[in-house]
Amino acid sequence: MNAKTLILFNHKGGVSKTLTTYNIAWMLTEKGKRVLLVDCDPQCNLSALLLKDSFDDYYINDSTKKMNIKDGLKVAFESRPTPISAIDCFIPPNNTNLMLLPGHMDLSEYEPSLSLAMNSNNAMTALQNLPGALYELIRLCAKKYSVDYVFLDVNPGLSAINQVAFTSSDAFIVPTNPDPFSLMALKTLLKVLPRWKNWADNSRPILSSASYPLPETNMRFLGEISQRFSRRKGKPTTSYEGIMADIKSFISGEFITELKKHRMAYDRDNYHMAEIPDFGAMLQKANELGIPVFALKDNEIPGGASFANTTAKRDEIKSMFSSIADSILEYVV
Repeated sequence: MNAKTLILFNHKGGVSKTLTTYNIAWMLTEKGKRVLLVDCDPQCNLSALLLKDSFDDYYINDSTKKMNIKDGLKVAFESRPTPISAIDCFIPPNNTNLMLLPGHMDLSEYEPSLSLAMNSNNAMTALQNLPGALYELIRLCAKKYSVDYVFLDVNPGLSAINQVAFTSSDAFIVPTNPDPFSLMALKTLLKVLPRWKNWADNSRPILSSASYPLPETNMRFLGEISQRFSRRKGKPTTSYEGIMADIKSFISGEFITELKKHRMAYDRDNYHMAEIPDFGAMLQKANELGIPVFALKDNEIPGGASFANTTAKRDEIKSMFSSIADSILEYVV
């Protein structure tokens, strides 16, 4: 697959993985790239974000109800005698360079058989195709729409589905928010992610004869994003500063040192990519319009005494996401 695949991964909830994935993908389209978003989360938050008011109809209408990740994978997980094929992805009308492979709330039904396949040591022929099935569906959809980048959105957890999503990625970004649990989660990731890479490296030759082999992906750490915090006078409030400093220190020290031992990191001077504050009142307006906060026009921003501060914050957020996108364009090629 020529397209590069990225994932924002952290098994801690509440770190804005979905919203940040959406914003980065949109920014890349503003820089001339075509992007496929893949909703691997049974909660389908990313799908709801793009489908908006048509979300319910999408899963009922005969023309679209099977155009989702679960039905796209069905032939592999039900051992049907037909190959996986690309589905018709959803394209939002206000951004034709952005495609969505919608999620499905019953995707987790595949979890037990996928977990068994990943731990069967190739003992059962019928299971050999399952670990590589997700990547095959992504590859075919990316080819169909000639995309440059693919972003996988996953739920917070360490499930088998999340493992195959992670091991299907060329690069990963870790979103955090400033609380002690984010630091705890980073320490867990430092144990789990190398183990997942080791599983992929060991399984790749074993599954080389499968209809859907495991991809040759790098799984390299691109950086960390701090978000979901409030500020005062342009700086994180005192309650956040200490834990944000601890997270930065852990990332630049133990975290990156260990990942480099496993060839799981890009060679960068700074792995702290951005500090993105809460979007505030702009988020509701952006959701209504089906665009990111940074794409709001001046006449779409709520007025009042805080108008100047709000537009300045929008421009700052746009600059942050532009910088993140530039890092992807520089390193994930």
